[in-house]
Amino acid sequence: MTTGTPLQSFTIITTDPNAVMEPLHDRMPVIVPRENYDRWLHPDPTRPATDLLRPHDPEPMTAWKVSNDVGNVRNDSPELCEPWQGPPTLFS
Repeated sequence: MTTGTPLQSFTIITTDPNAVMEPLHDRMPVIVPRENYDRWLHPDPTRPATDLLRPHDPEPMTAWKVSNDVGNVRNDSPELCEPWQGPPTLFS
């Protein structure tokens, strides 16, 4: 049964990793540059925006180690985005 209420949802589209992400994972989310927002949100049927589905420029990106708490969806605080300050481990 259709209620007429719009469904609000989202999708994360992934692509190959760039140089920042490659050591961490075999894919990364597509990041649409600000100058292409309008093209992505209002595509021209004669010019598909599929060329935007590529790895983001790694130059403006930075990666840092974070707490393992990030991997648990029950954890939700701004501190999760801060660089990890825990004791050194065998792998750090």
